[in-house]
Formats: sequence, structure tokens, C-alpha cells
Amino acid sequence: MKQRVERSFRREKRPIILTDNSVLMLDQRLLPTEERWDGYDTAEEVASAIQEMVIRGAPAIACAAAMGVAVEARRLPDEPAAFADGLERVFTLLANARPTAVNLAWAVAQQRAVFREHEAQGIPAVREALAAHAQAIWAEDVAFCRSMDRHGAELIPDGATVLTHCNTGALATGGHGTALGVIRSAVEAGKRIQVFADETRPFLQGARLTAWELLQDDIDATVIPDGAAAALMQRGEVDCVIVGSDRIAANGDVANKIGTYSVAVLAHHHGLPFYVAAPRTTVDLAVASGAGIPIEERPPREVTHMGERRIVPRGCKVRNIAFDVTPADLVTAIVTEVGVARAPYKESLAAQMALPGDPLAK
Repeated sequence: MKQRVERSFRREKRPIILTDNSVLMLDQRLLPTEERWDGYDTAEEVASAIQEMVIRGAPAIACAAAMGVAVEARRLPDEPAAFADGLERVFTLLANARPTAVNLAWAVAQQRAVFREHEAQGIPAVREALAAHAQAIWAEDVAFCRSMDRHGAELIPDGATVLTHCNTGALATGGHGTALGVIRSAVEAGKRIQVFADETRPFLQGARLTAWELLQDDIDATVIPDGAAAALMQRGEVDCVIVGSDRIAANGDVANKIGTYSVAVLAHHHGLPFYVAAPRTTVDLAVASGAGIPIEERPPREVTHMGERRIVPRGCKVRNIAFDVTPADLVTAIVTEVGVARAPYKESLAAQMALPGDPLAK
């Protein structure tokens, strides 16, 4: 059963924590007006939290899935066949919680491999190994972000005004962030940075979450309506764009929050750099192009209502497409934890994925 707990994001700088028997998550649906942490004790509760956007962001939901496997393993029966069957059910449940972010399925596959590696050692050993690996996935994600953000910060000039879309900070990852982490690292390096945060309809991740994170770090932040990006670029008020990603195809096509493609087209038209920051766990070499990336459609209510108030007439049809795909030829560079990839991405991304030394890499 979900339990309320006391935590502070300002202190933790992370949205998710694994305890012995629970996954603690900051409920991002309530920000910026309320900071509430709840503990989720079962895989079903964790899957529901992922689906209902309690936690969101490709790296963060990967951490959540790995932790969900670990807490459910503590609850499963001690009989080997029943334990194995229960874990397989959990793997399937969590891997299918949201379809677009490849990190989620990657984390579940990691935990399935851990189970197979330790199965012969007995159920107590499996439980400990799953919990340890969930923590390792979280710790590696924070390390990935820190490394990627140092590489990305070099691309952002001092005095720049940066436009970003959706939320890609510590809330969306194990900690620190991807695209927003690049901005954080640039500021930490002493650069003077201003940020335009697209509001990011319909879930308002930019207006609610990105602005909240930036203000906590005393970074100059301005929220703009999604439709204002073109005018600001036309007026010369934007120097570059940086976004995150939920899945990157082998050819460099980038799936990200709906509206990203529009921003990329605008940046290209105005001659502005368009950067993507994501860990290598987001790169899916098994998908040749963006055409092969599954695109989630979410409930119409996210569009028809603002809080409890209906803003779309009853009876009107709604499409709530959650992600779009930005073609690789609109992407200036893709920043990962091992460096900066540039076109042709089929070669540069494959070379990055082949680099040794990462125990959690695909």
C-alpha cells in the first residue's frame, strides 16, 4: 500500500529512492505547488506510478522499473517455481508500462539478466542481487548525467540564452539531469546562462517542473508558451536549443516529448544549433530510424482538462500524442556520457556504443 513519507528534493536532488521494502517517489503531478513523497511497495504500484506520470523522464522511469523489480522480489514466495513465475510477470508488467522510452525496457532486461545469473544461488541471493543492481542502475545514471553534462556544457557559450523543451533535469533522471543538467553544468563552470523553458503542453513539464528546478538552483528562467518559440528566435533572442530524448534510433532520429520536432524545424530555419543530451541507454541501435519507434498516445483528459476544469467542449475528438520524432538532419549534435556525436550518426553513435568500460552498457 502506498505510504506518505517525509523527504526534500532540495536535499536529495533526485526523484526516486529505493529502501528495503519500498520505492519512494516524488509525485511530479503536484509540482510546483506541493512537494509530496510516497512509498510504493509493489511492482503494480510502481507500474501505475509510471503510467500515471507520478514519475516521468526516460532515465527516471528506468530507475523506477529496476527498483520495482527489487521490491516485488522481496514479496514473492520462497518456492522457486512460484518465485520465478512471479518475477517473469513483473518483468512483463514493468517493461510494458510505457512504450516509447527504451531505457525502461533496458532496465527490466538488466534485472532479468541478474535473476538468471544468480538463480542457482537461491532466492535470498537473487533478492540481494536485484536490489544491488537497481541501486547500481541509479548510481550509473547519475554518473552518466554528470559526464554527459560536462561534455555538453562545452557547447554552450558564455552569455547564451538557451531554449529547452519538456523537463530534462534531476526530476527526469536518477539525478542532475540530461539537457537541463548540461545547463546546470555550464552554470557551475561559471557561464552566465539564461533559459527559456517551453511550457510543454499538455502536461506542462516545462512550466511546472523545469522552471521549479531552475529556480531552486538560482538559474535565470523564463517560461514561454510553446507557440512563442518562433517569435523569440525570429527576434534573435535564442542562441541555441537543447533537449533530451526517450529513444534515439541508429540513424540519429530522436524521439522526444511532443513539440520537439516543431522546435527543431524552427531552430533549423533560424540557423540555431539544436542539441540533444541523453545517456547511451537511450540509443537503440536495433531501430534503424525513427519510423520504428513506438509512439505513445495518452488519455484525452490531459488535453481536455486543466486540473479539474474542462477546457475542451464535450463531444470534441482529441488526439494526445505524447512524443514526436525529430529527423537526424535537424540535429546538430547528440551528447552522451562518452562524448559528442555528430553526423553521420549511424557511424558516430555505433562507435560510441562500442566503447568499452561501462558495465551497464548494452
